[in-house]
Amino acid sequence: MMAGQRPYLPADALDMETAGVVAAAAGLDDDVAAVAALAHAAHALAPFPDSAAGLDRLARRFPLIALSNASRAELLGITVRAGLRWHLALSTEEARTFKPDPPAYELALAPAGRPPERVLMVAAHAWDLRGAQSLGMRTAYVHREEREAPGRDDRFDFLAADFTDLADQLLG
Repeated sequence: MMAGQRPYLPADALDMETAGVVAAAAGLDDDVAAVAALAHAAHALAPFPDSAAGLDRLARRFPLIALSNASRAELLGITVRAGLRWHLALSTEEARTFKPDPPAYELALAPAGRPPERVLMVAAHAWDLRGAQSLGMRTAYVHREEREAPGRDDRFDFLAADFTDLADQLLG
């Protein structure tokens, strides 16, 4: 989509499309309920154990803006179910694109009211942090198993074992 090879589709539509392909490969493409369940599986993911407490600590000192490739509905559901504390939660649906496309990050920069070098992008995916760096944002990598770790050439402002560690680093 970012390369202009197909029109923009929101995350929920992409999830449904992908679920249909996977269900067809498993011979379940006629099972509407199975396709829908697969498409919405990410909505039920549990947060990492340190997320809620770490975000709560950070939110007492810093404004927290969530920026997600998830749909608005999915982001709202995850936030409520996981008890995550944001001051603002934004879906890249607003920009009709996905991270790491620069307009996605601009969604968070506008309400932050700060220049990019005064905004810290926190992520567990190195590709996401590289996208934020392309706009001049500062970056913090939070380690999560099975996520893209920083590469040899990556230089992030903070490296944290989890959100508790990141809160310790930022709050002293």
